[in-house]
Amino acid sequence: MGSKWRKAKLALCAYLPRTLNNDDYCSLPSSEKLSDAALLSPSNSASMAASRPMSPLSSAHGFRLPRSFSRSASKSSKQICSICLTKMKQGDGHAIFTAECSHSFHFYCIASNVKHGNETCPVCRAKWKEIPMQSPGLDPPLCRAAANPVGFAQNDALMTVVHRLPPPRRDFSRRHVVLLFQAPEPGVFNDDESLDHLPMVAESMNALENPSVRTIEIKTYPEVSVAPRSSSYDNFTVLVHLKAAASAANQNPNRNHASSLPQLYQNPCAPVDLVTVLDISGSMAGTKLALLKRAMGFVIQNLGSNDRLSVIAFSSTARRLFPLRRMSDVGRQQALHAVNSLVANGGTNIAEGLRKGAKVMEDRREKNPVASIILFSDGQDTYTVNGAGANKSQSNYQLLVPLSMHGSDNTGFHVPVHAFGFGADHDASSMHSISEISGGTFSFIENEAVIQDAFAQCIGGLLSVVVQELQVGVECMNPTLCLGPLKAGSYPICVTADGKTGFIDVGDLYADEERDFLVSIKVPAEPFECETSLLKVKCIYRDPLTKEMTTLYSDVVTIQRPEVAGQEVVSIEVDRQRNRFQAAEAMAEARTTAERGDLATAVSILENCRSLLSETISAQSHDRLSIALDAELKEMQERMASRHVYEATGRAYILSGLSSHSWQRATARGDSTDGSSLIQPYQTPSMVEMLTRSRAMLLGSPSTQRLVQPLWSLGSLPKPR
Repeated sequence: MGSKWRKAKLALCAYLPRTLNNDDYCSLPSSEKLSDAALLSPSNSASMAASRPMSPLSSAHGFRLPRSFSRSASKSSKQICSICLTKMKQGDGHAIFTAECSHSFHFYCIASNVKHGNETCPVCRAKWKEIPMQSPGLDPPLCRAAANPVGFAQNDALMTVVHRLPPPRRDFSRRHVVLLFQAPEPGVFNDDESLDHLPMVAESMNALENPSVRTIEIKTYPEVSVAPRSSSYDNFTVLVHLKAAASAANQNPNRNHASSLPQLYQNPCAPVDLVTVLDISGSMAGTKLALLKRAMGFVIQNLGSNDRLSVIAFSSTARRLFPLRRMSDVGRQQALHAVNSLVANGGTNIAEGLRKGAKVMEDRREKNPVASIILFSDGQDTYTVNGAGANKSQSNYQLLVPLSMHGSDNTGFHVPVHAFGFGADHDASSMHSISEISGGTFSFIENEAVIQDAFAQCIGGLLSVVVQELQVGVECMNPTLCLGPLKAGSYPICVTADGKTGFIDVGDLYADEERDFLVSIKVPAEPFECETSLLKVKCIYRDPLTKEMTTLYSDVVTIQRPEVAGQEVVSIEVDRQRNRFQAAEAMAEARTTAERGDLATAVSILENCRSLLSETISAQSHDRLSIALDAELKEMQERMASRHVYEATGRAYILSGLSSHSWQRATARGDSTDGSSLIQPYQTPSMVEMLTRSRAMLLGSPSTQRLVQPLWSLGSLPKPR
């Protein structure tokens, strides 16, 4: 508790002018402190910073202010509305409300503020007896945009991003901005910003003209390359390895670190439609919400002008802050305003948040090639899963996901939900189920300082999609052969009735991303053959930029069949992937056992798996994946030390690991503030580059400093991609 108070204290003091005594200010009772509106007011901060002479204030705490502060603050408070931070002037057609405490505001600003339950002065926090109420038919004027666009009170002193932005241009439509944020939600979300006449950068055109830039590398590895003619195999394994093309930024290994950051955004990448569904329930108040806003600020700043974003905020209900908008300079500014205005209160209705997020995707008139939803929550759904009479089961978790987002068809997953569970109180089982059902990943954020890095890793992948609708086919090349089980994790598989052909629906691949699948074949003895042809691999996928379908074939996989063979040498590539699947199966079994309350047996399952893996040829050759798997299994054992530890972090850690291995995609796990918990076998260079950018934005490494970093201005960043 003391640590949280120190963080909040640091957060408040970090934004006070240096002419003030921060420690004295933080010790004041709340009744004597300036409100957030006063702290964030440009007029107040300017007058406080500019006046060095100090005079005592009549206070027992010795709090000192510049002599000119009272006069300038009083004068500016009559000229500037402390809610929207624009000038007030009699006769300009805007009603002005003056409260009994003498502070004045635009009437529609303060009426909107009061409508959301704020009955105290935003400047001095005096309790009002006369409350300004706005009639239902009274809308704000259409000639300007409020700085508090969704009508929530601004009470987060950490978030100064809006006030650090450059002044908005005067040439864009103010009518459009007001309608964007303040109008009632339409019945159909078909008001997404048009994609007409989007510019195509020169690098994109070069990529389209050079087909070698967009392709998939296919490699196959038989379990053994030589097998005696007299031997038969019921479960002969062939590894199918796929790797997507590298992005242009990653094709120059000699570039230095400093120059690599801007290059990430100069490459031809498929534009993205992204919907973020954010938990703003009461448990998110304080530092949590501040860091979520900062993380969303990072996402907004790093989306390109062709990418579109919509934000859904949910607590007891859900609201769309704004429709899908392109992240141009104006779009980013408006998105930052909307996110900065969020206030934490109410319960947790994840199902309603996802319903609106799905509706944004379903109702959009136009579609960018890539679409995804990011879900963030620190709690448990108190309306759908945990309601009266509901028991926690897989079927109940399915109720959280709209039917349109269930990835049960044969065309793969179109709008995956990447779920982020934060802290010890979130429902890891429901968040993992949501991601599994929709085809997304589940990340466990144990430490609040890692929120931005976790988001950065996710969008680093989403902004680098080079392959879509990928389907992998395997076909037996000999009539005597028959396919056995296909090991593909969570990817849907299908084997024909005759057992000769199998398919794996993979979906999207990020740049440099790899996939490994194990194909089992029943291989009979071949007394008269010197060689056996096993199978051929076919990949069909869509290029997200050209929209063209491409088909690639591998060479035929063959093995030699001499009469007598020497000692069989198992392929280390096959052995490595066997270890991965075996570890994932042990994780799933241990988790099921732990849920039944038998933690001792669960730990034993993981220990037995570690012992078996240590005897494999890949582990004995110090293979990096085998070392990582052993460390992961050991960490899971430690998080099953007791029921309390398992409930707090163990379950979420294991489910995040299962999600990562089943989709072969990086997820965030652990509580490390230096980002080491994010280092996963499936990280791509694009993810690493975005993580580097995230950490560069945080300026300082100590966690206490990271909590109070002021956000950046639009002009301080390299141009997005």
